[in-house]
Amino acid sequence: MSRAMGLAGLLVGLFLVPAVLVSTSLRHGAPRTEPEPEPAEWEPASGAVPEDSLWPLPQWLRTSRRQLQLAPGRFQLVHGAGSSAGPACGLLQDAFRRYYEYMFGQSRRRQRGRRPLGARAEAELSQLQVVIESRDPGCHSYPHLASSEAYHLIVTEPVAILKADEVWGALRGLETFSQLVHEDDYGSFLVNESEIDDFPRFAHRGILLDTSRHYLPLKSILTNLDAMAFNKFNVLHWHIVDDQSFPYQSIYFPELSDKGAYSYNHIYTPTDVHLVIDYARLRGIRVIPEFDTPGHTQSWGKGQKDLLTPCYSGKQPTGSFGPVNPILNTTYDFMTKFFKEISSVFPDAYIHLGGDEVNFSCWKSNPEVKEFMKKQGFGTDYAKLESYYIQKILDIVSSYNKRYMVWQEVFDNKAQLKPDTVVQVWMENNYAHELSSVTGAGFTAILAAPWYLDYISYGQDWKKYYSVEPLNFPGSEKQKKLLIGGEACLWGEFVDATNLTPRLWPRASAVGERLWSSRNVTNLQDAYERLTNHRCRMLRRGIAAEPVFVGYCAHEARGQ
Repeated sequence: MSRAMGLAGLLVGLFLVPAVLVSTSLRHGAPRTEPEPEPAEWEPASGAVPEDSLWPLPQWLRTSRRQLQLAPGRFQLVHGAGSSAGPACGLLQDAFRRYYEYMFGQSRRRQRGRRPLGARAEAELSQLQVVIESRDPGCHSYPHLASSEAYHLIVTEPVAILKADEVWGALRGLETFSQLVHEDDYGSFLVNESEIDDFPRFAHRGILLDTSRHYLPLKSILTNLDAMAFNKFNVLHWHIVDDQSFPYQSIYFPELSDKGAYSYNHIYTPTDVHLVIDYARLRGIRVIPEFDTPGHTQSWGKGQKDLLTPCYSGKQPTGSFGPVNPILNTTYDFMTKFFKEISSVFPDAYIHLGGDEVNFSCWKSNPEVKEFMKKQGFGTDYAKLESYYIQKILDIVSSYNKRYMVWQEVFDNKAQLKPDTVVQVWMENNYAHELSSVTGAGFTAILAAPWYLDYISYGQDWKKYYSVEPLNFPGSEKQKKLLIGGEACLWGEFVDATNLTPRLWPRASAVGERLWSSRNVTNLQDAYERLTNHRCRMLRRGIAAEPVFVGYCAHEARGQ
């Protein structure tokens, strides 16, 4: 699915700012109507520690200059009184262990320095109590489009309180709290007294990974699910198969991967797929698989006889094949069984059905297809044949009580879509007009067009991604509400496990903040400083994120 879009131009005006930065202590996203505390308590602290800046920026945040100390041997992450989730909530128990390690993991492996004489001792923060307020906390369910990710965090002596309606909000709040905790030069862990109200601006915040052009080992996928959680993304759009290879090992049709994968070592077994889904769930991330048809299916044909259309030269078959053959009943028999399996394997309510970049030349060459066109009254409009096929696939998937996402061509070619279809806009040329058309027709939309991260260029291209305003398209307020989010896409023609993570991060972080934070969070200088810190934080957590610009990380200076 190589997108024909121009390469980004050279970005100018690089910020000449050192990489170790001072974070502001008072930040605002969306305005809050309640009275502010006394300014003397909450004014920006000139000596704030650089490593406690937040990414993505919360909707509302205030931070005091007063610091509390956390002792790794005594500090606890616990379930608070009145929480609907308790020790039986495996998802939160797992998150507590994980975030304790993110905050303190390295401290057990090094000597602490000696504090200067006369340095004052900070009051101690002994616990973070997590309270889930909804009757059904969601401990054993999967995240979905309508899941609540909102949370409220108060950090004061002696106990911090994190409140959320559902566990998904608690996961986001734990990430924020872990970012507030920072280490000083003497090995002490500190956190400023703070209060945060936060929720995502958009409900769908996705990363597309392509495992067909290059197979991505399980470890690479899991590592990037961790990175997604650090950046508050909540959807893995798994473009699992394409022309080049079919690594998904089907239970019903094992010959698809037997013959369509690069090798027996380049497959995702049912156990692998389940592991990805469960690993993602524990981080509040949905997994939406994409099985793109009728184009992008060359690898399918290797393991499924007569699925693809034979191409002709005159009256003779050429031996090559085009898209899925839309005129045979056997095609739809196969798709019915195949999507029954996909519907049971992947728990999300949505399946991405692709539908883009269909080359009609093979269909046009095939005499049986031309005869079928005549009988159906399609004339020579092969977009109608494509819509005929897509309609049948949509009906099959709907019969399994699944909803679907499609690329924009399906909408453009006027296929009959159910009202709850999600249309993904990817063509960069005039995408604002496309968003206007899709939402004007009453369909939900996802924006990907300005965020194709496989296109690389010299310089800080994150600024380009950060500066996109998704709602800058013509339309009513009702239409604007139909844009539910966006995705950063990393297509795999030139990406495998060796460069996936540094190419994706921290460039995708810019998209993450744009989709999470308030619309008025647009200051590039402030974003540069926080993103540089966040990149260093990801490095400390084992994510090989590439540099934003020249400089160094504070933890490197401490010899960590």
